[in-house]
Amino acid sequence: MSTEHQQYSTENQEEAIRQYATRRGIEIVRTYADEGKSGLSLDGRDALKQLLEHVQGGAVDFSLILVYDVSRWGRFQDADEAAHNEFVCRRAGIDVQYCAEPFENDGSFGSDIQKMLKRKMAGEYSRELSVKVFAGQCRLIEHGYRQGGPSGYGLRRELIDHTGAAKGELVRGEHKSIHTDRVVLIPGPPEEVTTVQWMYRAFVEEGMSEREIALLLNNRGISTDLGHPWTRGTVHQVLINEKYIGNNVWNRMSFKLKKRRVRNRPDLWVRADGAFEPIIDRHLFDAAQAIICQRSLRFSDEEMLEGLKQLVFERGYLSGLIIDETEHLPSSSAYRTRFGSLLRAYQLVGYSPDRDYRYIEINRVLRRMHPDILAEVISRIEHLGGSVRCDPATDILTVNEEFTASIVIVRCLTMPAGSLRWKMRFDAGLRPDITLAVRMDAGNEHPLDYYLLPRVDVAAGAVRLKEENSIYWDAYRFDSIDHFFWLASRANIRSVA
Repeated sequence: MSTEHQQYSTENQEEAIRQYATRRGIEIVRTYADEGKSGLSLDGRDALKQLLEHVQGGAVDFSLILVYDVSRWGRFQDADEAAHNEFVCRRAGIDVQYCAEPFENDGSFGSDIQKMLKRKMAGEYSRELSVKVFAGQCRLIEHGYRQGGPSGYGLRRELIDHTGAAKGELVRGEHKSIHTDRVVLIPGPPEEVTTVQWMYRAFVEEGMSEREIALLLNNRGISTDLGHPWTRGTVHQVLINEKYIGNNVWNRMSFKLKKRRVRNRPDLWVRADGAFEPIIDRHLFDAAQAIICQRSLRFSDEEMLEGLKQLVFERGYLSGLIIDETEHLPSSSAYRTRFGSLLRAYQLVGYSPDRDYRYIEINRVLRRMHPDILAEVISRIEHLGGSVRCDPATDILTVNEEFTASIVIVRCLTMPAGSLRWKMRFDAGLRPDITLAVRMDAGNEHPLDYYLLPRVDVAAGAVRLKEENSIYWDAYRFDSIDHFFWLASRANIRSVA
């Protein structure tokens, strides 16, 4: 159970399962429950993991598993993951029955179809909920309300009601309990505010480095908001965070649907300037940013990379925090600005992180490719006598005032076994009449083929394609983009007649 509906409380599920067992003369010998856990992945679902381990290990004292409904395995974005968990149980000779579903899980064609649909619906529910929650969080940020995270040194979180009246300060670990309440940032204790202001003046006016400031703070017995000693990195974070001038900035990092955590481009940040009472003057803040920026400009590319190479030799691995903590190097943000990304800087010094971050670089290349393909499509349509209008906010094309089209570039993913997969995503909000999907080759360098997907035949969400697909999908596949231009071309009615 996560937190979405009362019907999914563990108590209600357990009662429904007990009634089902009583009606059928089934004895319940053990219960596996994950309370307050998201079903988007197995992470944190210790009870489900334990169940699967017991089943696969063969050390079980039961022959049947009762599940409330199909979605309780999980609201996985890949429906096959939920199906796999049930298959693991059946392979071990343990049957699975669903207590709140209108069908018997008897392996019949009808039950299999319904389970497949239920799994897809469960995943789609999470995806749609994620979109709605994200949109709501964006609106709250734009109205100046804080969305999660600690306040930081020198600031505090204050709870306000729906009228804007203050209800009290939230200490660390406390959260709002009323849905209509909101959280804002306010200046913290006067001694902390004074310390933050001193840090900025020491950096800008006295020319102190972050490490010198940290050393002085520690010598004075002043700790961070988490009770830790100050370091170069923690001082640096205070000096670059816009919340100290009252700006509310959010979505620097994304972690949607329990997928990979990614650092977003600044144009994707959601912000509201002047949302909170500032404790640092804007001119002083801008001066600090100018110093930090100018500091990185003093280093040539070769010097920055040589310093990074030496840091790898000394520490054995790299991260943004390690770079920020190193006195003689520019900040991690300076490396991102100079080389396009930290990953690119890592590659230039021959360092490969444990995780594979190549997808970030590939996505960046594909994003740069999209405007070129869009411009080519518009030019070709106009050359064929058609008219096309492009929405600058969504890149949706309106062709001949007759139909709308969206162009998506689909990245190729190489699986560990060497097979290729493509995941096409369809925006439920835009819903164009036709989606032109450009499927990239294995190296993500050139288009492999094209899919012309009409809205009436394609549901919103995501579709995973393989190298060979069913006729349902390959009916929309073309080797060239010419068929799309044929749809948009104009012809003289007399010549056609």
